[in-house]
Amino acid sequence: MQTISSHPEVSNLAPRIASVSRTTGETDVKVTINLDGTGACHADTGIPFLDHMLHQISSHGLIDLDVRATGDLHIDDHHTNEDVGITLGQALYRALGDKKGIVRFGNFLAPLDEALVQIALDFSGRPHLSYGLQIPTQRVGTYDTQLVREFFVALVNHSQMTLHIRQLDGINSHHIIEATFKAFARSMQIAIAIDPRRGGVIPSSKGVL
Repeated sequence: MQTISSHPEVSNLAPRIASVSRTTGETDVKVTINLDGTGACHADTGIPFLDHMLHQISSHGLIDLDVRATGDLHIDDHHTNEDVGITLGQALYRALGDKKGIVRFGNFLAPLDEALVQIALDFSGRPHLSYGLQIPTQRVGTYDTQLVREFFVALVNHSQMTLHIRQLDGINSHHIIEATFKAFARSMQIAIAIDPRRGGVIPSSKGVL
């Protein structure tokens, strides 16, 4: 069962807010997002490291996030991690609406000590992920580092963005992953900003995204 609610018509002057609830036989996830927030975040997924990364998205992207999830963590973190990515992607897609007036593209290079990660993204309406992280360890704490890619695959597919992740440097797994989420947040902040010169026009020569 899945229910989605959002403002039916969101102008460039109105808060861009959406809530998505997604329930399966494996997980129950609810995400509320405000793209015009201040970085307030509540994250309770049962996966502490994922919660920490969601806080990075909120804080550095200046979006308000409320993410609550329960899932079959007695098996492993995979289903919950993926379904949070799916639900967050759907909420982001809904909150953006028709994308009128947004900058659309975002790019940021984030250092975290020895780690250096670049993100480039486009709210293109065409889901694509190029994933270039080389994470040296299998786990950070209890978190399986393979799940970083699974999170972004889910997010990209359901937000319909094009996302390129490039690791330029880094040997510490925690630093690499956190730099990635910070760079993603800052890139997204750039891309979702309203460009006043657009005059509320969709940023595409085709007239649609």
